[in-house]
Amino acid sequence: MLHGQAPDFTLPASNGDSVTLSQFRGKNVILYFYPKDMTPGCTTQACDFRDTHSSFEEANTVILGISRDSVARHTKFIEKYDLPFLLLSDEDGKVCGMYGVYKEKNMFGKKAMGIERSTFVINEEGIIVKEERKVKVKDHVEQALEFIKQNLESN
Repeated sequence: MLHGQAPDFTLPASNGDSVTLSQFRGKNVILYFYPKDMTPGCTTQACDFRDTHSSFEEANTVILGISRDSVARHTKFIEKYDLPFLLLSDEDGKVCGMYGVYKEKNMFGKKAMGIERSTFVINEEGIIVKEERKVKVKDHVEQALEFIKQNLESN
């Protein structure tokens, strides 16, 4: 479990820029780690975030997705599914390590290292206020939005 200040990092983003987490101070951040672009669960999750993106914006919240895919692959994923938020490329796994999401996984009896689907909700001061591991895609995005609306939205 991570508590307190979210570990800061800089990664290449799908828009061609480098993005640093701390540049979003003053906004809430949904930082979600997912295994791989273009796979069924990851596509569903990304499209759910896409479909609720304006509600997150209204709640002063930025969505950032991270996987170990390349920026080029992220760009294809964004173009194919019209994703309105940035995807960050952690090809060397350093940020995945900082957040403890790179784990041994068991897929159909085969053990392999990979990203455990995880979401961190970070408040306007850069503090992790909610952490979810082994995320199930169904209803996840709605639950994250509801958490922000109930706990972080300025009235």
